[in-house]
Amino acid sequence: MAIKGNPCFPGCLSRWEMSQDIINEVYFLADSIVMGIIITFVYDFILIGRRVVRHNLFFISLEDFIFWAACAVTVFYMLYEENNGILRWFAVFGAALGMLLYKKIVGGRFVRLASLLIKKEIHIVRKALGFILKPFLWIIKKLSAFQRFTWKRAKKIWKYMKKKLTGFVKMLKISISKQ
Repeated sequence: MAIKGNPCFPGCLSRWEMSQDIINEVYFLADSIVMGIIITFVYDFILIGRRVVRHNLFFISLEDFIFWAACAVTVFYMLYEENNGILRWFAVFGAALGMLLYKKIVGGRFVRLASLLIKKEIHIVRKALGFILKPFLWIIKKLSAFQRFTWKRAKKIWKYMKKKLTGFVKMLKISISKQ
């Protein structure tokens, strides 16, 4: 069985094979940087959601736990597929570099702008729904007032009828006992 490589130096890789290995490592580093950018981009959507809808500490912790667990699975899958599951420190540094680049270039502005736009849209939708539903709310308010009025009248009538019926029953008992 012959050793693959340079015929002049047995056991050494040829120039093409060395270059291909380096190219693969550069692709792996680029994938790590892109993975860091994607992780930070997705986390920004969680931050936007927190700005639009207030969360308590429990839900913030739950969101973070689920997010980072999903990130761990995703990063492990990338390492498994591209590097046979071997953790390479330059991949960790590449992901950190991608996160840092994204945060410095895009991060804060994107979160502020997106949350502001979503809040504005929610405000516009609330105003539109308020305008559209105003007649229905007015009708419901009037029906509710009418229902309260009729309920009070019914209670008064019930008390009056009960008083009269009690008086009639007493008179009936008196007249029966006299006979």
